[in-house]
Amino acid sequence: MTRHSFADAVAAVTAAADPTALFGSRTSDGTAERKRYRALVKALHPDTVDRSNIDAAHLAFTALNRLWRDYRDDTHGTVAVGGVTYRMGRTPRLDDIAACYRLYDDVGNARDELRLARDPGDNDMIRAEAHALDRIAAHGDPEFAAYVPPRATTIRLRDQNTGVERCGNVLPGTDTFVSLRAVADRYPDGLNPKDAAWMWRRLLVAIGHAHRCGIIHGSVIPEHVLIQPEQHGLLLVDWYYAVPAGRPLTAVVGHARDAYPAEVFARLPAEPSLDILMATRCMTDLIGPRIPSALKRFAHGCTLDNPRQRPTDAWDLLTEFDDVLHRLWGPRVFRPFSMSS
Repeated sequence: MTRHSFADAVAAVTAAADPTALFGSRTSDGTAERKRYRALVKALHPDTVDRSNIDAAHLAFTALNRLWRDYRDDTHGTVAVGGVTYRMGRTPRLDDIAACYRLYDDVGNARDELRLARDPGDNDMIRAEAHALDRIAAHGDPEFAAYVPPRATTIRLRDQNTGVERCGNVLPGTDTFVSLRAVADRYPDGLNPKDAAWMWRRLLVAIGHAHRCGIIHGSVIPEHVLIQPEQHGLLLVDWYYAVPAGRPLTAVVGHARDAYPAEVFARLPAEPSLDILMATRCMTDLIGPRIPSALKRFAHGCTLDNPRQRPTDAWDLLTEFDDVLHRLWGPRVFRPFSMSS
């Protein structure tokens, strides 16, 4: 936008339903947003426009500055984390348990995300996630740290009016990731199994990494498996349902009850075979009817009704999976993957 485009500037400000519609999503350093604001100021400032446009300029300039103020202060309050005060974004992303607020530093740059329990009755699940991530960070192999979120900072926020206290975990944002649910929506007829192969491998690494630390994830469903399409990264999130191996799950994902095997509802101890079954179902559902017979046979052995008959070591299973892939397609090669392809 140029300084001479008065009509365009008025139209842009008038049409903006909210600050983001006018200034766009926040960038890491805020340069693009400030440039956009300054260009609009030059176009709309009452001192620079033709006298015939002075009234329209005053209205638009006032609206512009209100939108810019709201954009800079798009917060739901402040929160102190490790001695640093951050502003909470107004509109949270919602997951199973938490309202997830982006945190902004004092110059408006997006930092981490606060995953705050929506219901104080779920504070124990926030703490369960923190415990699981803490144990994995303390005992896990650093080589595989990227497959799970890092150790969480847990905070408690008390409502000044009601006294109700809610727990929240501060974790890195996941803006560069998409979920396997989004991948499935993008490929409703099934994902090419050659593309699914790297996701499946990395998912086995993620759960195997946790299992070596004595942690069962307990909710390996498509919404909780995030990928970076171009980089072939994978992150297993939402550890609210995690338990130490050998203990029954304390909760299940309400909308995904069908994804759980019968032993969960019989309150049997959760073992690695549970995560293996759920991870396998994630991947076979993603591939759908395009799954090769060899992968179908492999998956069948991972999803048997009797947990004692399923594999119990994700790392051994990864070796077996690689053998299946080699027999199907030969040596592994990098396959570019994009959600837009």
